[in-house]
Amino acid sequence: MADIKYYDVILKPVLTEKSMNAMAEKKYTFLVHPDANKSQIKEAVEKMFEGTKVQTVNTINYDGKVKRRGMTYGRTSKSKKAYVQLTADSADIELFEGL
Repeated sequence: MADIKYYDVILKPVLTEKSMNAMAEKKYTFLVHPDANKSQIKEAVEKMFEGTKVQTVNTINYDGKVKRRGMTYGRTSKSKKAYVQLTADSADIELFEGL
């Protein structure tokens, strides 16, 4: 496994209706590096967003979908999603304010 730095862990936020409703309870959703573990995700969130304290991290692995073009089959790339729960006294993530 390659050495993953904290700034390579979080790829992008997930902005869906369900994830936007969960932000009221300080739950944030991110697409993360497929090889990142929960402790690396926790470290990345706390270092990238000042004033945040992570309570729990839940992850889901997604395999790539099978796609077909003519007679050729292939797969899209695999991905990983992380649900991050912040503590009650933690600061909100400013990236999502005003949305």
